[in-house]
Amino acid sequence: MDKQTRREFLKAMGLAAASVGAVSISASCVSTGQRRAVKKPPNIVFIFIDDLGWRDISCYGSKYYETPNIDKLAGEGMVFTSAYANAPNCAPTRACLMSGQYTPRHGVYTVGSPERGKARLRKLIPIPNKTTLDSKIVTIPEALKSAGYTSACIGKWHLGDKEPFRPEDQGFDVVFRRSRRSHFTAEGEYLTDRLTNESLKFIERNRDRPFLLYLSHHTVHTPIQAKKDIIEKYKKKKPSNGQNNPTYAAMIESMDQSVGTVCDKLDELGLRDNTVVLFFSDNGGYANATSMAPLRGSKGMLYEGGIRVPMIVRWPGKIKAASVCDVPVIGIDFYPTFLVMAGAPKPSGHLLDGESLVGLLKGASSLKRKAIFWHFPAYLEPYNEKQRPWRTTPAGAVRQGDWKLIEFFEDGKIELYNLRDDIGEKNDLAKTKPEKAKELHMLLIEWHRRVGAPVPTEENPRYDPAARLEKKSSKSKT
Repeated sequence: MDKQTRREFLKAMGLAAASVGAVSISASCVSTGQRRAVKKPPNIVFIFIDDLGWRDISCYGSKYYETPNIDKLAGEGMVFTSAYANAPNCAPTRACLMSGQYTPRHGVYTVGSPERGKARLRKLIPIPNKTTLDSKIVTIPEALKSAGYTSACIGKWHLGDKEPFRPEDQGFDVVFRRSRRSHFTAEGEYLTDRLTNESLKFIERNRDRPFLLYLSHHTVHTPIQAKKDIIEKYKKKKPSNGQNNPTYAAMIESMDQSVGTVCDKLDELGLRDNTVVLFFSDNGGYANATSMAPLRGSKGMLYEGGIRVPMIVRWPGKIKAASVCDVPVIGIDFYPTFLVMAGAPKPSGHLLDGESLVGLLKGASSLKRKAIFWHFPAYLEPYNEKQRPWRTTPAGAVRQGDWKLIEFFEDGKIELYNLRDDIGEKNDLAKTKPEKAKELHMLLIEWHRRVGAPVPTEENPRYDPAARLEKKSSKSKT
């Protein structure tokens, strides 16, 4: 992150400008006198938001959305400026989270069919996609059982609706789900509120034993629906930086209220000091409802706007309040992190691709790994004119330090960006920095070999190059 962006970020959090000159991660362990002995491993509350963009909360720079409870959580914990989802859309991110593995390990690459959009516009036959998480994979709740944890999945699952792929088949003791394509229940209750209330019940019932609460909200995914009174509030508010949708803003406010209600319940039951609260999003924001500026792209793309997401962690006695971490982290890191927090052993024979973040949370300045990777061998159709003819074609990416490379598999095109100087990915340096581009490309190719990542190469016989050119010409006129 460049200095100007970091300065704005810290200002939005209410932190002192002097913090800008600190080392990459400004957290440090709290003093020994502040630590409190605990009788059991910490409870884990993982609040997972659907389609929340990197700039969609005020402590991340939004001047339009109001998120006082999430801002408070940030002030009490650690904010990550370079946190990433494992994919630019929902299902693969969730599969990576639950398995601790990159997408090629489990084969969940996208939502539904990888052959999205019109066949005549697809140059390649994409890699077949799985829509369920293999029941043989040891999930996070299954791994935590050895440490005595009771686990609940409240909300969205998206990894299988039939046995043996349901959350209750994958280690969760308590499950509450709704499959309606609406944010209001049949009884007229707002779904965000209902999921919150079910979470409170779970916390109360399991207050005396270690628990994992996976509160997986459907908000702020489409359809864009919210409570009328909150919508009216934002209709009176001045738009800012491309964020100007009152209904979407109202959805975010209800989401923020949920975070506050859950945290208040932890305080009420005396569980705050022995509970880790994590806040995360499954991918970037939906461009028809919000703006990812200054990031490029949105949900469904491997540009920063599609994969960089907000992430906050509060762990009393372990994390210094109002600390900021710039180290790149990714969704597969949660699994090993939870194992360390819980004191649970790694499941025998289960491969983990992520790295524990406990060191970073306690004040370390780096991780051991060299890079993080993405593999998305599928097509995603556009949802607005600016994205035509494709939101994304099959692609992969790697980030190492400040550098990020994207490879598009249709034609082997390489794009290279320095995210410290160019967080908006406006300046492709592949031609001016050929050695760096080659270095990262070889790193990506080696990773493909190591994890068995299938790259699509088979040509689509129904592909019509003229149709693709026609679409590009149409886009240039809009």
